Amino acid sequence: MTTQGEFVIRWTPIRDNLGEYFPICFITEGLSGSSVYQSEMRCVVVEVGRRKVKAKVVCDETKMTVEVEKSSVTGIHEDHLRLNDPSNSACDLQRFSNNTHIIGVIPLNACGTQIEEDDDNLIFKNEITTFDNPNDIITRHHQVEIQFYCQYAKRGNVSLGFTAHRDSITVVEKGFGTFTYQFEFYQTSQFTNMVDPRDYPLDVVVKQMLYMDIEAVSTVNNTELFVESCRAAPYDNPNYHPTYPIIENGCIVDETVQIFSPRHQRHFQFGMEAFKFIGMHDQVYISCSVILCEAGNPNTRCAQGCVNSTSPQPAGHHHRKREAAMQTAKHHISQGPLRLRRSSESSVTNMNMGLMVGCIVAAVAMLCGVMLYKDKTSGVKYQPLTTFET
Repeated sequence: MTTQGEFVIRWTPIRDNLGEYFPICFITEGLSGSSVYQSEMRCVVVEVGRRKVKAKVVCDETKMTVEVEKSSVTGIHEDHLRLNDPSNSACDLQRFSNNTHIIGVIPLNACGTQIEEDDDNLIFKNEITTFDNPNDIITRHHQVEIQFYCQYAKRGNVSLGFTAHRDSITVVEKGFGTFTYQFEFYQTSQFTNMVDPRDYPLDVVVKQMLYMDIEAVSTVNNTELFVESCRAAPYDNPNYHPTYPIIENGCIVDETVQIFSPRHQRHFQFGMEAFKFIGMHDQVYISCSVILCEAGNPNTRCAQGCVNSTSPQPAGHHHRKREAAMQTAKHHISQGPLRLRRSSESSVTNMNMGLMVGCIVAAVAMLCGVMLYKDKTSGVKYQPLTTFET
């Protein structure tokens, strides 16, 4: 007995299935009168691949133009998309978009465009990102990201020197002599295994717990360390904008921060969940403002602890403290970078990732545009605050 028919197997994979193979086996049964017929088992192998985004990138000497077909990306609208730096009105994606395409015309020196280089090329990168609140600057959640860049051939060779790990800083102050601040990352909350300086930059994933220890090394007895503020920035510059506050005025700002009891009063040990800055900033530096005080003195900034910025301070308070050499001036110490692995590099792989390349040849160089699309669940929080004060 021979019959023919069509059967449809429906199955929805998840993000973690990207690149994996799944065998699906089945049999068919037929009924003829009182007899039941069964076929041999058949198997098919399904590969979970990447969904292509229909888009193109055109590069010229001063700008990048990117066009994304709306129909190829689910659930995006130009009024909820932005480039790395949305503050410039010239970078508004609604200016050129239409009913069928998201269109961005991005100057090479604006809209948060990042520049990198290798031995042969200059690479200008930017990214289209979804947002819920236009004022958000960081996220611990995944969102839609459409990355693109233009690559320009260059003449000659350029070599860059880069030292990742930040060394300790040594300070000399009247009444405290010579002392040193050290800022290090640790493997666990036990603070027994320090991360090797040769391992920097540190590769971490979003929401991974980070453990940090700041230590004041001093020959002066009866001193204590106070961390007044800590901020995160995509560069090792506390005045760079945007920065994200972790601790402010001695008060915890980030909701994931955990303070640990140190083994000595000249240590400050804390932990927090890793995050990334929204946009193409894939690295994070942590910079803290620290003070060394006379231990047990109730008139020092260390003794005050968390102080609300609106709380009144006694007149001449800081002047008297400095005269009596009860505390040092504020000093800044930083460590990093932390390099945030994207979801395609980590265990949270992404199914909907497309890569598209378009190249044109100009008279002066070869220009290449590349686009990478990531579909993630949207969800951002945190508000921007001011940068470090000098």
